[in-house]
Amino acid sequence: MHVIPPFYLVIPFVAMLLLIATGPILFPHFWEKNYPVISILLGLIVGSHYLLVYRDFISPYHTLREYLSFILLLGSLFTVTGGILVNLEMAPTPLNNVLFLFSGAVISNLIGTTGASMLMIRPYLKINGHKLRAYHIIFFIFIVSNMGGALTPIGDPPLFLGFLRGVPFFWVLENVITLWLPAIAAVLLIFYFIDRKHSKRFEDEIEEKSFSVRFIGRRNFIFLLLIILGVFLDPAVFSFVPEITFLPLGVREIVFIAISVLSFRYANKEAIAKNEFNFGPIKEVGYLFFGIFFTMIPALQLVSYEASVFKDALNQTTFFWATGIASSILDNAPTYLNFLSAAMGKYSLNVNLQGDVRHFVTQDMIYLKAISVAAVFFGAMTYIGNGPNFMVKSISERYGVKMPGFFEYIYKYSIPVLLPVFFIVWLIVFR
Repeated sequence: MHVIPPFYLVIPFVAMLLLIATGPILFPHFWEKNYPVISILLGLIVGSHYLLVYRDFISPYHTLREYLSFILLLGSLFTVTGGILVNLEMAPTPLNNVLFLFSGAVISNLIGTTGASMLMIRPYLKINGHKLRAYHIIFFIFIVSNMGGALTPIGDPPLFLGFLRGVPFFWVLENVITLWLPAIAAVLLIFYFIDRKHSKRFEDEIEEKSFSVRFIGRRNFIFLLLIILGVFLDPAVFSFVPEITFLPLGVREIVFIAISVLSFRYANKEAIAKNEFNFGPIKEVGYLFFGIFFTMIPALQLVSYEASVFKDALNQTTFFWATGIASSILDNAPTYLNFLSAAMGKYSLNVNLQGDVRHFVTQDMIYLKAISVAAVFFGAMTYIGNGPNFMVKSISERYGVKMPGFFEYIYKYSIPVLLPVFFIVWLIVFR
């Protein structure tokens, strides 16, 4: 049963966002102790409303499947990378930090933004040591955890969904790299000047070090490769993959669970110890995103409905900004699909038919380009815009970094740094 939910049903989602934003600041002890219960309760309120009032079992079930797929992918990458210790020696100069972040952006396209974030955040924290400040982590989230993964379907979940629906694997690389490079360069340039100004206070303390890198727990790279390959274990990609209908899990998710267990069981003990690995960050993400996924069901349905109603009035500008804004506070994967569906509707094409998607790619690529770029880039605008954001924040806080709150992150960093860059991208490419 498909319903158009009333606006008041979005209240739990708004409450969830406000609590994430204000809880750690206004009532930190209460929030830290009770956020799992609050998040689960708000999610269940919305989920049970669909089950009991609308008799809609499909929406909560699909949400549960998407949530489990999301959290098991993040969890498996978190567990596997926790068993890899990267001993990186280099001076924490502004230029070296820029090169490190750019390398992370490239790697994000090979092992995903989550994999790259979890693999690289700990050595990044250790490199910068006593000169480490919150802005170092914020720009890591901007570059490695979000914008970097805009070139391949492996890089970020919305692009993978596009690939499953029929977008050619290398389409994003061929069509987005010309704006990806200058956008990444612009953000890195801003970071460079901020870091150079800050580093002047530590010039006498920064030691000259020759570059070297050594890995402990290298066998976990095999598990990491298996996760990347496991992402493609989907009946939509390979017909021989069986579809499990009696569980809210697929073969892919079962593989992720098995890899997580095996990688942790056989992880290098030295790597685990020196990484100070524990499951705290992924538990925090798991609880919070349970509430986010279920409370945003009506918000996503309203976005989908409005996009279908006004599809004839939507152009590349509205697709870029609407997809971007929605991806900042909603899960960017279903947001991507909703606006892709609306864009294809302009040509009477069906997003669920691979032939139609392939035809749409050649029909008017500017729409797909706007939706793809916005879904990935704008995930950096808030902590909840993309899964790795919260994980990087949590790991950094456990390392001793005082991270900004939800709203401070937005008004102090993402609006003044990212929004002008995104505005220029729109002005040159999508206006």
